[in-house]
Amino acid sequence: MASTGTASLTIAELREFASFTAAEQRYIKRSLDIGLGRQDAFKLWARDADESGSIRSQYVVYQELKALRGNVPAETSFAALEAFMGKLIRVAAFDLAQERIEGFSAFRFLYERLLGAEVRPFLPSAFCAASALPQIRPDRRKGLLQSISEAAATAPGWSSREPSFYPEWVEKEAA
Repeated sequence: MASTGTASLTIAELREFASFTAAEQRYIKRSLDIGLGRQDAFKLWARDADESGSIRSQYVVYQELKALRGNVPAETSFAALEAFMGKLIRVAAFDLAQERIEGFSAFRFLYERLLGAEVRPFLPSAFCAASALPQIRPDRRKGLLQSISEAAATAPGWSSREPSFYPEWVEKEAA
């Protein structure tokens, strides 16, 4: 019974990932390679000098993930909130400024995998704060902020189940 539940949740994660744009899917896979240290992102993802520069910057910004992992503050405490949210918003702003994440759903999908299920309650506020920063173009800011549903912004509780699907690069077959 438990494996059936896990399988259906994994299928739901696969479907959610499939609903993202091709650019979002590519960015999520690249970000997971960088953030989780899975692959050499330069070899796998860099198509030109601009993308190499973006990947280099992402490696630097993602150094903050080490400090964020395992240091998620308690939902009922204000202790350590400033340090945690400040770092989370900075990393989130970098990702949103890359203009490959189109909305909250893709953002949440990525960050649940980068930081774990315990970060879920903090993702709506981090997303809204990062989206509203002046570093994000005004027209983009509007679209990002409109992408978060009222239900996501005001959820009374969050699942503690860790994600099970982590998308990866798939080599294309030679024709």
